Amino acid sequence: MTPIGIFHSSQKEPYEAGRQTDEFHSEGVIELSSGQNFEQALIGLEGCSHIWVIFQFHHNTHWNPMVLPPRGRTTKIGVFATRSPYRPNGLGMSCVKIRRIDKLKIYVEAADILDGTPVLDIKPYVAYADSFPGVEPDWLADVSKYTVSFTGEALEQLEWLDNAGVEQLRGFLQHQLEYEPTNSKKKRVKAQNSHFVIAYRTWRAAFTINEHEVEVFKIFSGYSESDLAVEEDTYHDKALHKEFKKLFPSARP
Repeated sequence: MTPIGIFHSSQKEPYEAGRQTDEFHSEGVIELSSGQNFEQALIGLEGCSHIWVIFQFHHNTHWNPMVLPPRGRTTKIGVFATRSPYRPNGLGMSCVKIRRIDKLKIYVEAADILDGTPVLDIKPYVAYADSFPGVEPDWLADVSKYTVSFTGEALEQLEWLDNAGVEQLRGFLQHQLEYEPTNSKKKRVKAQNSHFVIAYRTWRAAFTINEHEVEVFKIFSGYSESDLAVEEDTYHDKALHKEFKKLFPSARP
């Protein structure tokens, strides 16, 4: 099957993408291939608010018949009962909102698709045929949702990072912490004495839990002082971390 285009997004790694699309995840662009008459194929799509994107899970090289659901159960179930990427044919689907269309580029939002993903097809979302409110797999039935809040300090740090180009951190935290926030099997999270720390790329966020409320109280660098002293800069972000530490000296592990 030949891809019709490529998806471009700020989400680079699998752990950055949400389990399902929602309002906290990044904007993206579907760039269709040229020379295929796709300009004509797009006629009429501007009248649609949402589309289904059929794509390939290009990071995966194998499939698993049994997988762990993203939420709820701690025992594996069949892959066909989930939306796991580890599928026999590696096909994924995601419903995204159209922002605008410019020639061969479709600008979308609320996307949970990784950068560089091959797009195989797009179809319009039709509410009367595609929506079945209240219908969901039973492994979601007993999953509790947490309320996620941020202290003033954390919000100030997130705003600074957002302006500095780390735009997805707040949405990542909101999504990752509202369900099973301390599940280290499914998230990059560790217990630290009286609180927990979750990782996002080279950044860390500290949070506490009180019953079903999660409070993020601090953002800090994942680099130690000795790490920053090394000239090698694999992720090209050490200068940003150094500036962050100067502005927020209390932001320590």
